[in-house]
Amino acid sequence: MNTDVFKSVGEALADERGRLPMAKTGVRKDDRYAVAVNDDGQILLTPLVSIPRRELIVWENQMLRESLARGLAEAATGQTENLGSFAQYADDDVED
Repeated sequence: MNTDVFKSVGEALADERGRLPMAKTGVRKDDRYAVAVNDDGQILLTPLVSIPRRELIVWENQMLRESLARGLAEAATGQTENLGSFAQYADDDVED
């Protein structure tokens, strides 16, 4: 993570609750950030995204991630094979 290069985008004044306006930085409503502060009081915001727990395995398992990447690349170039219907395996009672 490169934290040495920051671009100044202006000055912000904290309100009575300690909140800072961030619109000048490109922050939008409901954006999520990890917040870090160094000994000099500099604040580093690292953009985050949330994923469903059931998808976490993709990020934790490198082999699975590589396999998915290969499959997506093959599909993008039309390297697919029709395996017929999988309707017999469908479980209509499953709730997501």
